[in-house]
Amino acid sequence: MYRLKSENIKQLLKTVDVDKDINVRGWVKTKRSSKNVVFIALNDGTTIHNLQIVVDPGKVDESILDNIHTGASLSVVGKLIKSKGSGQSVEVMAEKIEILGKSNPDEYPLQPKKHSLEFLREKAHLRFRTTTFGAITRIRHAMIFAIHKFFNDKGFYNIHTPIITGSDAEGAGEMFRVTTLDLKNPPLDQEGNIDFRKDFFAKETNLTVSGQLEAELAALALSNVYTFGPTFRAENSNTSRHLAEFWMVEPEMAFYDIHDDMDLAEEMLKYLIRYAFDFCMEDLEFLNKRFMDEEKNKKQEDRASMNLLERLQFVLENSFERITYNEAFEILKNSKPNKKKKFRFLIEEWGSDLQSEHERYLVEKHFIKPVMVTDYPKEIKAFYMKQNDDGKTVRALDVLFPQIGEIIGGSQREENYDKLYRRLKELNLPEKELWWYLETRKFGTVVHSGFGLGFERMMLFLTGMGNIRDVIPFPRTPQSAEF
Repeated sequence: MYRLKSENIKQLLKTVDVDKDINVRGWVKTKRSSKNVVFIALNDGTTIHNLQIVVDPGKVDESILDNIHTGASLSVVGKLIKSKGSGQSVEVMAEKIEILGKSNPDEYPLQPKKHSLEFLREKAHLRFRTTTFGAITRIRHAMIFAIHKFFNDKGFYNIHTPIITGSDAEGAGEMFRVTTLDLKNPPLDQEGNIDFRKDFFAKETNLTVSGQLEAELAALALSNVYTFGPTFRAENSNTSRHLAEFWMVEPEMAFYDIHDDMDLAEEMLKYLIRYAFDFCMEDLEFLNKRFMDEEKNKKQEDRASMNLLERLQFVLENSFERITYNEAFEILKNSKPNKKKKFRFLIEEWGSDLQSEHERYLVEKHFIKPVMVTDYPKEIKAFYMKQNDDGKTVRALDVLFPQIGEIIGGSQREENYDKLYRRLKELNLPEKELWWYLETRKFGTVVHSGFGLGFERMMLFLTGMGNIRDVIPFPRTPQSAEF
């Protein structure tokens, strides 16, 4: 018996080959009924658009139609024809409908109405089915693919770095411990401390905050490498910009100085935005409309100066401004918001870290273009950054975007063994845990650089969403590890 192969809705909506028999499967978005006709909006997740199924009640068993509700899954066999109504080019005249999975209308939480993002976070197992999260998920996939394509096309090698680590790459100490010890009765040493020699790895281990240090080791043999994996930070923060589990893109390049590093960062960011324009435009247009609708509910002074698509185009059309921390400090110190004490964190003393409000001022008000800031005070940056001759600053790099603030952090790495060793000691970091990192500076050391792109922050920028919990499928935050 001949069996029609199921076709996806994205391809069907593009086809000009009509008047043919097709089989399509998906989930019911809506159903509208009248005496003579039933309209079913079907979606299979391949596109933001629904496929309209037209049903003659006289040709389909009444008990089947009565059991079709929002959320149910269907297999529809029928004829693809030119649409008689507006809003779609084709539709399906159903000849046979099979309910693959029923949906109880009294229990299904995603009814055809607007739901709050907070509500949908509680329904993360179902929120993929909403128009908003379908769009976000497709864009997220496209960006994952684009990142790998960008680096592959440039001759980079992808390196899988450890998720379980015995070192703290950032020196921040906000790490999740990994252990198999009995928490109720852990083994103790002679001083009464937990004896981690009895643990699985025979030492203290944690979930990684970065794959950078290990990626550097690979770069010092393969020249250009990158990691793209999950990272973890036990920071007890409930802001709209923080997650406990997030994904980082971290390239490391031998023979690159800070200027080469900046060139690559700008090239990559623009590549990703162009890729989104080329392959995700329908989803971006929907999210742009959603963004503008959200902005209407804000006070005039709080509204964004650009809509989502304008913001993306803004980054593409402008060369990134490149300034030093000293220049940024002077601009901010002498700015009107600082002099009028409008900044929440006033810029007064050299050496203070830049906050999001300062970063956005530089991008959105002063330069009106993306900004790269280099040469930060060494006291506010990590131990591995290349020390400048002034003894006060390091060759750090932050890339600042509108609305987001910092989207990339990187640096030229310190390749001099003696300087790196002294800095390690100054910060009281454990030499015994990082002996291997130091040793690479003994054998064929070279100038090298790298950076880290917080993937979810990039997704925030691309989608116009206001909370980072809405651009990752299953957010991990303080007090929350559902699903």
